[in-house]
Amino acid sequence: MNKLDVKALGLAVGTFWGLYCALLGVIAMLFGCGTGLVELLSGYYVGFKPTLLGSLAGGIWGLVDGFICGAVVAWLYNRLAR
Repeated sequence: MNKLDVKALGLAVGTFWGLYCALLGVIAMLFGCGTGLVELLSGYYVGFKPTLLGSLAGGIWGLVDGFICGAVVAWLYNRLAR
């Protein structure tokens, strides 16, 4: 049975989620779309606001959160797929 690389999946999910959060913040700042989702996520990600600095903060938090979630999923898969 093939195993998942914990670091690789964590990095892939973290990169995707971090870029998504950063892009969401910029789009909310420029066009006003997605401000409700930014407000929702700001309850979890400190400093995440529809501003350039807030988008950077959201992207960093998203990267960290996505890495942890991806790594946990890969680790659980490797443990349960024996």
